[in-house]
Amino acid sequence: MTTGLLVAGGLAVLAVVVTFAHPKATGDQGFAALEFGELSAEEFSNTSYEILPEMLAVIYRAFSETEEERIYDSLAQVSADEALETLYLERMGAMVGGGLDEGNQELHAMELEGLASHRTGTTFRMNATWRVVGTVGHATHLHVRGNTYAADLTVEPVGGKWRMTSFDLTDVDRSDAGTMVVAE
Repeated sequence: MTTGLLVAGGLAVLAVVVTFAHPKATGDQGFAALEFGELSAEEFSNTSYEILPEMLAVIYRAFSETEEERIYDSLAQVSADEALETLYLERMGAMVGGGLDEGNQELHAMELEGLASHRTGTTFRMNATWRVVGTVGHATHLHVRGNTYAADLTVEPVGGKWRMTSFDLTDVDRSDAGTMVVAE
C-alpha cells in the first residue's frame, strides 16, 4: 500500500493506494498474510486497518474477472461461508443482468475511511466504510467513479486463514460518481 494524491473527475483525493499483487500471495496458498498461523488474533486486531483494504482489493479484483471459476477462486482467497456465497452470487447476478461482463472496470485507489471492530475470541465483527476511485468503461466512453461504501463484516479464521465470513453492504454513496470522458 502507498499513499498518494489521485485526481478523478476534478476531485483530488488523498488515498491509500492498494496494490493488487500481495507480495506473499502465490497460487493456491491464497493470501499468506491472512494465514492464522502467521498472524494471531491480537496481531490481526492491531493491523486490521491495513489488512481489510487488502481483502477488499482482492474482492474488487475478483469482480473484474469474467470466468466463473476465476471469480469464485479469487473470492475464496479472502472470504468463506456466507460471505463467499453472497459476493459470488452478487457478481454472477451482475453478469446475468447484462452488466459488468467485459472486465471493463479498473480500481485506481481505495481509502479506508472508518473501521469499528468488536472482537470475541478470534471472531471480529466490523463496521467498515471505504471509498473507491476507479473507471468503468463502455464501448465509446469511460465513467470515473468515486463511490463510498459501508458494510458490516465478520472476519475469522477458516481453515487456518483469516476470511470474511459475513459481508452485509449497508450503504452505497454514489454522490461523487465523477464525469464521463471519451475513450480513446
